[in-house]
Amino acid sequence: MPETRSSLPRIGRFELPNRVILAPMAGVTDRPFRQLCRQLGAGLVVGEMVTSDPGLWHTRKSRLRLDHRGEPGPRAVQIAGGDAAMLAEAARLNAEHGAEIIDINMGCPAKKVCNKAAGSALLRDEALVAEILEAVVAAVDIPVTLKIRTGWCAESNNGVHVARLAEAAGIQALAVHGRHRQQRYSGEAEYDTIAAIKAAVSIPVFANGDIDSPEKAARVLDYTGADAVMIGRGAQGNPWIFREIDHYLRQGEHRSPPADEERASVLRDHLAALHDFYGEHMGVRIARKHVGWYLAGDTRLGETDRRALRATFNGLECSTAQCRFIDELFRHEPATAPSRLARAVASDGICAA
Repeated sequence: MPETRSSLPRIGRFELPNRVILAPMAGVTDRPFRQLCRQLGAGLVVGEMVTSDPGLWHTRKSRLRLDHRGEPGPRAVQIAGGDAAMLAEAARLNAEHGAEIIDINMGCPAKKVCNKAAGSALLRDEALVAEILEAVVAAVDIPVTLKIRTGWCAESNNGVHVARLAEAAGIQALAVHGRHRQQRYSGEAEYDTIAAIKAAVSIPVFANGDIDSPEKAARVLDYTGADAVMIGRGAQGNPWIFREIDHYLRQGEHRSPPADEERASVLRDHLAALHDFYGEHMGVRIARKHVGWYLAGDTRLGETDRRALRATFNGLECSTAQCRFIDELFRHEPATAPSRLARAVASDGICAA
């Protein structure tokens, strides 16, 4: 059944244009990737996790993560920490710097985050969860959202209770990853807990975890009753997934995949944005993981060719060579791409390691 305006989710005063959201991912959802995903159909994009300690915001990594210049609204910033007062102050400062939605991270399973009693580690202390949520909501006059997992472990699947605490504290929307913390990203996401959370609260609920196709998105929405899907790893190397899911939800049919010309254009623009945002040295290195993801999803290539192409690209040391790689990748038949690209870079004599 096609989507209608009444079925579109709201976060406070913001009505989202569709039901497909880019999840916050540290080291992935930087400004270039957020802008690309928004252009390709994401109804909302959430920035990389930022520490709640303003004393650490002077680092280059934090400065880049806090950089939302030129981005259309609503601008969503995710903060992480374990101290209620510090999180409240971080929310207030981010709002002063242009954030329009504050998202609180209680879903990250990384050891370096959980060891500081932040991220999904907070789910073990429901009293602290309530204290944090109430403090952050009271600190700002913009919507506050929350991202959680189903619980800390299989024996402590307390997502429903945490969701009720969130609603009572004034949280405006809740994203739920269908795994508990101890699973990290192993096994398969489960959606029963997300369905139970949706039935327990009246605020918008966004389903997250293993959603990597239009059909999967539709099934998860139907099964859970969630208001939107949140896409994380499924967008790596495939930013077109947002418009493809949106089209499928609205029309009940598949949208044609991007032609090679568009894929080449998107890759070139993405590389240029990374080089511009990070500078030559850092941009070249960050581009390697993104191109690796693009190559992994390129159905024109066999696995042997993908490995060879990744090795070739990872040996390039400047932006000029990386851009030349993309041009050559789509210029001829993919079966000849690895040897052809190696010869092209060698003959140019540019930037090979």
